[in-house]
Amino acid sequence: MSTLKIVEECDQVSVINLKLGCDVAYRELFDRYNKRLYYFALGYLKSPVEAEGVVQDVFAKIWEKKENLKPDNSFKAYIFTIAYNLIKKNFIRRGRVRDYLASEGVQRGFDLSTTDQLDYNFTMERLKNLVAKMPKRRQETFIKSRFEGLPVKDIAVEMGISPKTVENQITLALKYLRVHLNGIEEPGVLEM
Repeated sequence: MSTLKIVEECDQVSVINLKLGCDVAYRELFDRYNKRLYYFALGYLKSPVEAEGVVQDVFAKIWEKKENLKPDNSFKAYIFTIAYNLIKKNFIRRGRVRDYLASEGVQRGFDLSTTDQLDYNFTMERLKNLVAKMPKRRQETFIKSRFEGLPVKDIAVEMGISPKTVENQITLALKYLRVHLNGIEEPGVLEM
């Protein structure tokens, strides 16, 4: 039996167990694919922090959607598709920032219009208020991940909790913010 076939069968068993809520299966899949996903994302993004964020977001999405996973489908193809879609979103976001920075108003020394400055201040104030309403551990985890750019493993060590707990807290924080900032939940990147 080929190595590829063995890995696919291991993935299938892990996905079946993950669907049942098995934390060990989740950890096995994370351990099996996190480095490959990281280097895949790094190859496109050229940023270790952004690549780590992609890996975190992929596995957060896997945890959120675990009940919908299909063991007969390729888990590897699924997570790399999610990663690729997240990378595309990252490039779109970068393009918007680059376009904004190249705009006439910003070329004059980042002199934001009063309206832009008010919108920015209002949005940041709203974000800070929403983060302040989260449970203390979730706040701390979210701030370390998204504002300070720390990887999951570093946050786990610093806070004395498991990496899975860190990922779950980030997932819950992002879901809470999406609901309260947008008024609706964001659809999944790729539905299974």
